[in-house]
Amino acid sequence: MARLLDRFRSEIAPALAKELAIDNPMAIPRLKKVVLSMGVGKALQDKKRMDAAADELSKITGQKAQVRKAKKSVSNFKLREGYEIGCKVTLRGRRMYEFVDRLVNVAIPRMRDFRGLNATAFDGLGNYSMGVADQAIFPEVDIDKVQYQQGMNITFVTSAEDDSGARLLLKMLGLPFRASEEAGRN
Repeated sequence: MARLLDRFRSEIAPALAKELAIDNPMAIPRLKKVVLSMGVGKALQDKKRMDAAADELSKITGQKAQVRKAKKSVSNFKLREGYEIGCKVTLRGRRMYEFVDRLVNVAIPRMRDFRGLNATAFDGLGNYSMGVADQAIFPEVDIDKVQYQQGMNITFVTSAEDDSGARLLLKMLGLPFRASEEAGRN
């Protein structure tokens, strides 16, 4: 079993229930899914970029990345409907908790000039999004074989009804939010 999932069930869920004064165990906020996505706009000129991005996203998550196509044509971007412009992976269950554990304990500490995550990047419905500037912070990616530096978006979808419950859940899971913004929120 995933280390973080085991910790969630034994320590974090009871602490959340106590902190949020929730009696029903099914009402405790929990992670539903984690979505990783890469926008690869430069793949229009170089097809190898999309293949490299999808391959690296698959290595990072342990799950095959889906290549996403443009839904609309946009003439200003020289983009036509059906062009491959990005890739994504949706993680759930055990793989999701293993990824979050690796993100918090391995990848985030490897970020340059890291001062904490933005505590205001919630959408009002209990979901949190963060960006990563370089995929090389993940140990699964061999830095010597990286041809193109590529960033990604990571979205945490929770069952929390509001941002405060989601923030508390993610903080207990180990996401390091900036202290100055957190003080203003509480």
